[in-house]
Amino acid sequence: MSAMKRKPVQQKSQIRWKRKVLAALLVLLCFASLVLMETQYPQVVSLSSLRHRFIVKPKIAFLFIARNRLPLDMVWDAFFKGEENRFSVYVHSRPGFLLNKGTTRSAYFLNRQVNDSIQVDWGEATMIEAERILLRHALTDPYNERFVFVSDSCIPIYNFSYTYDYIMSTSTSFVDSFADTKEGRYNPKMDPVIPVYNWRKGSQWVVLTRKHAGVVVNDTTVLPMFQQHCKRKSLPEFWRDRPFPADPAKEHNCIPDEHYVQTLLAQEGFEGEITPRSLTYSAWDLSASKDRERRGWHPVTYKFSDATPVLIKSIKDIDNINYETENRREWCSSKGKPAPCFLFARKFTRPAALHLLNLSVLGARRGAKSET
Repeated sequence: MSAMKRKPVQQKSQIRWKRKVLAALLVLLCFASLVLMETQYPQVVSLSSLRHRFIVKPKIAFLFIARNRLPLDMVWDAFFKGEENRFSVYVHSRPGFLLNKGTTRSAYFLNRQVNDSIQVDWGEATMIEAERILLRHALTDPYNERFVFVSDSCIPIYNFSYTYDYIMSTSTSFVDSFADTKEGRYNPKMDPVIPVYNWRKGSQWVVLTRKHAGVVVNDTTVLPMFQQHCKRKSLPEFWRDRPFPADPAKEHNCIPDEHYVQTLLAQEGFEGEITPRSLTYSAWDLSASKDRERRGWHPVTYKFSDATPVLIKSIKDIDNINYETENRREWCSSKGKPAPCFLFARKFTRPAALHLLNLSVLGARRGAKSET
């Protein structure tokens, strides 16, 4: 009997001992885990912070079309500063021109010219060929999600953050596009490849999504038609360089860059994927030229005396655009709320743009008191 009594006692003792050992191991494991966490935590936090810092954000590609150097480079330098991971820059200048320390003071433009530029003439199809070259280069960066065409006389009128959010907040391209009913621009020889009901007009200063940029670069149908049949009207001073027109009054006056992207997207059935307005403001001069035929051909150029806070405010206050040919008024919005129509403006001389920069009137978002 005594032996049988001792056996349960021994079993209980062994169970207690095992529990104590298990508890001790658990305490030791918890302590080791705490020590490990304390020693490794800073490294984990550092790695997490580093990973967050180097996450590549979608970028806006700014595509500059310039004659030679960029006279407003320092205005854009101030705009880009501190936002290096959210944009890229590409410049099309005349063949052979280099953006180096002798031709630009901004690091953002150094060596950013494309290496296969062509000679561009106003009113010729070479302008749209230059646009396609810029897009082709910009599309090689997979992080470029939007593509903004910019002239060498254009300035940003809001800060980068507001501009970025405005452009990236929608999945559409911004393409000023409307039905062109004016006689003499559409050449019937384009039919049936480009039927007249797909003929559109608008500003060349568009903002394209990556999808639409690809459509432009891969186009092999509309571009040849433009190269053959979309030509500006001959001007008397150029008649010595071209065959004399039999009847100047019957010439078509087609400016390729004012029709190409708009017509191409209509032709491909993508008009439902665009916001049909430009983000770049231009004031068209309808009276300065003595030649009636040329009135309205070029936008107003703002000089030093024109560059005032009142001018910039008047541009920022525009909240709608009227398209007479379509009996349409486009009310501007961003993120579903009323918003200013324009983020950029042209044409500004260098003294005018630098004057505005010194006045600190460029960059502030409407309604923000502390942003510059």
